[in-house]
Amino acid sequence: MDPSVPFIIIAVLFVALALSAIRIVPQARAYNIERFGRYIRTLSPGLNFIVPGVDRVNSKFDLREQVFSSRPQPVITEDNLVVNIDTVLYYQITAPKAAAYEVANYIQAIDQLTVTTLRNVIGSMDLERTLTSREEINTRLRGVLDETTGKWGIRINRVEIKAIDPPPTIKEAMEKQMRADRDKRAAILHAEGERQSRILKAEGARQQAILEAQGDQQAAILRADGEAQAVERVFQAVHENDADAKMLAYKYLETLPALAQGEGNTFWVIPGEFTEAVKNVTHAFAGDAAQATPSTEKEQPERTGTEQRSITAADPGRSTSAQAAMHAAEAAEKAVADARDDVRRAGDARGGPTPEPRDGDGG
Repeated sequence: MDPSVPFIIIAVLFVALALSAIRIVPQARAYNIERFGRYIRTLSPGLNFIVPGVDRVNSKFDLREQVFSSRPQPVITEDNLVVNIDTVLYYQITAPKAAAYEVANYIQAIDQLTVTTLRNVIGSMDLERTLTSREEINTRLRGVLDETTGKWGIRINRVEIKAIDPPPTIKEAMEKQMRADRDKRAAILHAEGERQSRILKAEGARQQAILEAQGDQQAAILRADGEAQAVERVFQAVHENDADAKMLAYKYLETLPALAQGEGNTFWVIPGEFTEAVKNVTHAFAGDAAQATPSTEKEQPERTGTEQRSITAADPGRSTSAQAAMHAAEAAEKAVADARDDVRRAGDARGGPTPEPRDGDGG
């Protein structure tokens, strides 16, 4: 037997004993060490030494934040409706010793604690509040869980409601309600649009009417100003040219037919000044003829038409002046007859009765 063999065996045993005394802990990990079944210490990340055959690693923990997703749990709301709620927890082990020795299975403990807390929270809410108060539910769950799991060496960082599933009948009712709300909002928006459209159209019509009225007003003012200037110029021309009574009476007779041309004139009364105008024309023409006769004829009294004709036949020497006077009277009567015919035709064109002349005293 080779004397070096025992030394080799001793060396191998020593190396194996040394290796069993070394423990390398990865980063963000923690190992709990027991000696003879009693907790001694927790190994931190890095190189660590233990007593071989005496110390042993009881449990290993991951100190990073972890995610735990629970199964959907049936929960009854305050209005006696069953909903399935699925939650997600984010937790982290802060005390490996407490997590190993204060609770047997911290995952199961967290799951059951979450379910019971969730039922207590949801039981005090109705369905509508449950669906719209997720942030409130998360905050209350996190407060209860963090307070309870603190002694287990676990910190609850965040709790999220992943899904809330009401019964199928409730889903159908909610869909109908949402559809009705959308239809209501659409009808309201359509009505608002119609209202705004009508308001804008009415405002536009109002502005149009105002502008048209202002335009008509300006046009009427301009027309009135033009007529006033025309009348003023005629008045000035008459006074500057010193028009005699014959010209004024003739213009008066010439203007009478235009009085019947107005719109809506179905009855027209010839003013009493008509006879006076005819007399003025007659006297004007008679005056021109009288100026051509001797002064002895001017002093004779006024005679009727029959007497004038008799005098003319008896005295041929005065036939020239008498004929001039007769022609003037005939011209005046013809002018009167033409004026009456024009007035009658104007009345017939308007569809009204034939106007009747009246003299100055209303006869």
